[in-house]
Amino acid sequence: MRRAVVAGVTCLLVGGVGYAAADVVDVAPGILTYDGAPVDPPTPTGTASASTDWAPLPSAAAPGGSTSPSASSSRGAATPSTAPTTAPTAAPTTAGLTKVLAPLARDPWLGPTVGISVRDGVTGNELYAVQPTVPRAPASTLKLLAAVAMTEHLEPDARMSTKVVTGDGPGEVVLVAGGDTRLGDGASDTTSVAGHAGLATLADEVAQSLRDRRLTAVTLKVDASYAAGPRYPAKWNPNDVRDGFTQGVAMLGRATERPRIGRTSVAVAEVSVAKTLATLITQRGVTTTVAPFSGQGSRPPAAAQELGSVESATYREVVELALGDSDDALTENLVRQAMAAAGTSAASLAAPPAFVRESLIAAGIDVTGYVALDTSGLAYGQLVTATTLSDVLTLATTDRKPWLSEVVSNLPVAGLSGTLADRFTGMQTKAAAGIPRAKTGTLTGISSLAGTTVTADGRLLTFVVLADRVPPSSGTLGARAALDRFVTALTLCGCR
Repeated sequence: MRRAVVAGVTCLLVGGVGYAAADVVDVAPGILTYDGAPVDPPTPTGTASASTDWAPLPSAAAPGGSTSPSASSSRGAATPSTAPTTAPTAAPTTAGLTKVLAPLARDPWLGPTVGISVRDGVTGNELYAVQPTVPRAPASTLKLLAAVAMTEHLEPDARMSTKVVTGDGPGEVVLVAGGDTRLGDGASDTTSVAGHAGLATLADEVAQSLRDRRLTAVTLKVDASYAAGPRYPAKWNPNDVRDGFTQGVAMLGRATERPRIGRTSVAVAEVSVAKTLATLITQRGVTTTVAPFSGQGSRPPAAAQELGSVESATYREVVELALGDSDDALTENLVRQAMAAAGTSAASLAAPPAFVRESLIAAGIDVTGYVALDTSGLAYGQLVTATTLSDVLTLATTDRKPWLSEVVSNLPVAGLSGTLADRFTGMQTKAAAGIPRAKTGTLTGISSLAGTTVTADGRLLTFVVLADRVPPSSGTLGARAALDRFVTALTLCGCR
């Protein structure tokens, strides 16, 4: 069904709407794939009446921390709430959570079976669960597992360096890839992640260095050996690349060539960067020709001298971008860089998923039932349990891994940012807007949400909901609305 939708929406997306925007309108396969307009399902078990669409949601706590079910409108909307109290109180009880969440866990739009884990963010104790140990398709929530590997092996304040060095002869120079795929075409912009390192700035430095050497013409080669691996992870659908849902994995890339729905990205990003840089150097008085590129390109000599370099935003900022936009290629890129930092090769298709698995085990995460084909969640056929994802969130909220804690705290915010920017905006969910932070995950028939929230009593909780048997009649929009209602109920509930 995804393909049928592309034709209908491409005209609205082409010409300025990028990959992140495609995620928001439910077209990008790694995030929110639209399956068609949802239809009204039967009333979930436990709702007030057949005339009420959904189970009533609890209101926020009144002063003193007490909670009570809200009065439902004719559509079952929750009464708008005040912000959660800031002083932590006792965790919700399992009985309290079960009363509120069980009807929503049976929501028909989520399908016949789901995996759920709700834990106390302070202690890590599981408070409510539904089949948490059953392996299910995670879609892009798999990126939370990749984040463990990234934050364990990369330095958060380090930067990627893209540089040009001398080659084997006086007329040869080499562009050395350093992992940055958000290179700007203009001058470096240190206020932005995209374009933080600018090719025009690099060209300025290189041209000046070449003029100092009295060179008027050079051949530019590319060294793409850093963190090298297959262009496309296992089981990625080539049509997703063709249709602009994602792009190949590289260690060089231009920010202007991120995927756009309906437009295929460049096949070899390294060549695009080299040609752009060569043009810029030529404009500065040194004629530059790009040498043919294949495989990993040409490594510079051991005694090569640097002619110019530019640095990316920090890994901290780039990891946040990858998860916030749910960028599949960038996630794969960062995992491969983590492997390079750990001294591990990414040359085989199986290596990056295996590296993430090893990182999880080293961090004490339960990987029972874990089956991974990539590290971003785009491929079908992958499995993870709610327990595994919940373990990762617990690792973050209990501050045992400070950078992972920061990554989780900077996940998209309900109704405000990233892939949650257009969610939690309806009458039944807007009371929770601004509070939950979560990673989305959706492929056709699969919808998931995993993150943190703060209850009406001010208690930090983690949640994972995996629905991998979403009925065709529901569509992605119906399933994600059901997920939002579940998290809204959790957020507005004291449940003690």
